[in-house]
Amino acid sequence: MDRLEAMAMLVAAVEEGSLSAAARKLNIPVATLTRNVNDLESALGTRLLVRTTRKLALTDAGDEYVVVAKRILEEVDELERRAAGEFTTPRGELVVASPVQVARLRVLPVINQFLALHPEIRIRLIQSDRVIDLVDERADVAIRVGRLRDSSLIATRVGTLRVVTVASPAFLQKYGRPQTPDDLRNLPCVVFDSPSLSPWRYLCRHTGQAFTVADTPRLLVSSPDAAVDAAIDSIGVTFVLEHDVHDAIIAGKLQTILQAFEIEPIPIHVVYLSREGIPAKLRRFIDYAVPQLRKLLAEFGRIPAE
Repeated sequence: MDRLEAMAMLVAAVEEGSLSAAARKLNIPVATLTRNVNDLESALGTRLLVRTTRKLALTDAGDEYVVVAKRILEEVDELERRAAGEFTTPRGELVVASPVQVARLRVLPVINQFLALHPEIRIRLIQSDRVIDLVDERADVAIRVGRLRDSSLIATRVGTLRVVTVASPAFLQKYGRPQTPDDLRNLPCVVFDSPSLSPWRYLCRHTGQAFTVADTPRLLVSSPDAAVDAAIDSIGVTFVLEHDVHDAIIAGKLQTILQAFEIEPIPIHVVYLSREGIPAKLRRFIDYAVPQLRKLLAEFGRIPAE
């Protein structure tokens, strides 16, 4: 049994949904494909597929094996093309992870443009506000907002975002403009329930003194859009990343307050695993996404002079 051929047959069976469909795609007898998949399972000592009359299903071991097999087959194909001196066309699936709001506002437009340029690449976008482990989630690349902890990752900074406190003009007219973070304790607040933004943090640039405000919110929400909408409706003060309120501030619906107490802008990085022979699809995406994200984030991250 040729292990690579068997891997390719297994992947084809999973992608096509049946052994017979995979055999037609590969132009081989069903018996040949079935024998190779069976031999592969025997060599590995574990079952990869659960066969039913209607469809194929992967076992847990099979699910993990197919993900790795796809990458191996793509890398082998790329190496063969390079060895033959051919132009390597990036192809295959690329898994990108990003925080939800950053993905919607900044990353997805870049992905859409990238896909238009590379028709043989597919992208699976994981949108999650938790820190995605690239190995566990089988992700190729991630956009990280915040200080980096994992030194094993290759990281390229693409921008920064301020964390801003905002309120509507009507709210400020009614309650007055807060002068220090302590003033927030007497005001209704709208809290976006995010690990990276709770409790509200401040820093006096003159003294270096740090403040945290963790008052009981008038309204607790699970998305920045909801916090911004509530602040526009004068429900309370809110604390979010600046790109979430950029349009509302430009439109005059919200005003930034407590600028003298803002913490340092939060960095944004593109990160990926350090490894030899980065696949062409990943290298092409990084080379395209980094400058595009820098352009999209260029207007953010600058704290106004007092």
